[in-house]
Amino acid sequence: MDHSHMDHGHMDHGDMGHGDGGHGDMPMCNMNMLFTWDTTNLCIVFRQWHIRGTASLIFSLLAVIAISAGYEALREGIRRYESSIAAKQDAAPIESNTESAALLGVGRSSQADAIGRRAHVFKSVLYAVQNFYAFMIMLLFMTYNGFVMFSVAIGAGLGYYFFGSHTKAVKETACH
Repeated sequence: MDHSHMDHGHMDHGDMGHGDGGHGDMPMCNMNMLFTWDTTNLCIVFRQWHIRGTASLIFSLLAVIAISAGYEALREGIRRYESSIAAKQDAAPIESNTESAALLGVGRSSQADAIGRRAHVFKSVLYAVQNFYAFMIMLLFMTYNGFVMFSVAIGAGLGYYFFGSHTKAVKETACH
């Protein structure tokens, strides 16, 4: 579709959805698509998370570190939950009166199956939360601001140090 005949003279950046959302006295968020160290009008993920000075930058970077470390705490919590479920299933009594158990020589209790079904629902919710969290961290990184990017890395490192004692240090390059 050709839009060359339209009059764009009256439009400014605020009219194109990149502006201040109708708050005339609020400075626009600066959105960089290239690596930068500039924090002028930096907004982190949300327009309301607007860096307005050195103090807000420092508090924001500390928050980013905490958020990134929290992701590692969540992952460790999920690992512990999965281990406890596996232990509960292993501790459930073995039934050998089923036909499949007779063929295999082993039986799985209905109690272990019930534990597994309930746990699977909860693990699905945890999986969704973990993915949401990972993508939010990705959005933090995608500010392309060096201070924020390094804060994400520092938070991940601290999170691994405090919570990752049962995790291999080698990480796949996936977001989660």
